[in-house]
Amino acid sequence: MLEFFQTLNWAAVFQIIMIDLLLGGDNAVVIALACRNLEPAKRVQGILWGTAGAIALRVVLVAFALEILDIPFLKLIGGVLLLWIGVRLMLPDENAHDVRAGASIAAAVRTIIVADFVMSLDNVIAISAAAESAHPAHQVGLVAFGLLASIPIIVWGSTLVLGLIDRFPVVITLGALLLGWIAGGMMLNDSFLITRIGEAPEAVKIAVEICGAMLVVLLGRWLARCRDVVSKDAHHEST
Repeated sequence: MLEFFQTLNWAAVFQIIMIDLLLGGDNAVVIALACRNLEPAKRVQGILWGTAGAIALRVVLVAFALEILDIPFLKLIGGVLLLWIGVRLMLPDENAHDVRAGASIAAAVRTIIVADFVMSLDNVIAISAAAESAHPAHQVGLVAFGLLASIPIIVWGSTLVLGLIDRFPVVITLGALLLGWIAGGMMLNDSFLITRIGEAPEAVKIAVEICGAMLVVLLGRWLARCRDVVSKDAHHEST
């Protein structure tokens, strides 16, 4: 362990921390949205477990980054999954207080890990590039150390967003817009599409990202409205 720190490429560690913080701001939003329905006393647990799972997954992704990103249709499927995650996060959880605390935390952690897997596909390339300057035997350990060092900032960012959600519910909509935006750009960068039609112009990319953002919000609001109507009808029938 001592030898590892003595031979550590601290410049690479700094680069990995900065990359993870700059590109990982959306992760704090996802963590906050996924934990917003937990009881206040359980939110810290949800944030910590979700962050730990996301960081561990990202280390694995970095180890196989190039191979994973070259799989055709991966980003298309991931983009659709991220769109659905964004829609689900917009729906109010009417039964949040009826679910056992453990089950609620587990559900939040699952959402965080799945969303982080999808959103990290691009980020891991930048982290891998920063780690290439280190000795091959130390690269995975270097990435893990850099990501672990960024955990306090991610946890703090998630806590901050949760506080904003409690005060300003519109933050939920903004977070859903962000997920839809990311999903649109991700789907357009799928290796299958790039080999068929080439790189999309910047204007097209922005248009697709806007469409993704709007799709998440509009579909989320529509489903929430349908759920509200069904809930009211059920209430009238029971009375």
